[in-house]
Amino acid sequence: MFTGIIEKKANIKKRKDTDGNVLFSIGCGFENELAVGQSIAHDGVCLTVTNITKDSYEVIAVAETLIVSNLGQLQVGDQVNLERCLPVTGRLDGHMVQGHVDCRANCEVVEELGGSNKVWFSFEPGPGRLLVAKGSVAVNGVSLTVVDALQDSFSVVVIPHTWQHTNLCQLQEGSTVNIEFDILGKYVARLMQP
Repeated sequence: MFTGIIEKKANIKKRKDTDGNVLFSIGCGFENELAVGQSIAHDGVCLTVTNITKDSYEVIAVAETLIVSNLGQLQVGDQVNLERCLPVTGRLDGHMVQGHVDCRANCEVVEELGGSNKVWFSFEPGPGRLLVAKGSVAVNGVSLTVVDALQDSFSVVVIPHTWQHTNLCQLQEGSTVNIEFDILGKYVARLMQP
């Protein structure tokens, strides 16, 4: 379980494609605090630490993860947002984020609003019913509040602190991001199905 409050941005140090999966090596600065088997969200995707070295750790994104997320597009040097799992005694500062990406979305517009940034994203029609204005959504693992909610697009406003301390500051028209809809909305939608 995650909160969508990003701890750190880190760079991909190594990428190795093997049998439809991708191994990533990431240097983050808190390697000495990690353990093999631990879960870390990478741009909102929960991946398991498989190896730790002095200055990096490794995770593997399997084929299914590569299909639903933007991780397959990541190359050496690219930045990812990192969040370690929520400790039982921790605060839920964002919203409940599982690290299970629902789909990818495309950045359509980035509009500067006197310090903050309003960003519009589009996706294939269908999941838009899971969004509500003033509800929560995770974009690249960042907990954000939905401003406008349409069937195939939505907008968020990103405060300066979040803009500067996550990889959202690199967004431009055409950028692909990972989207995780609010788990509560997904359960309600499932219960409402005949």
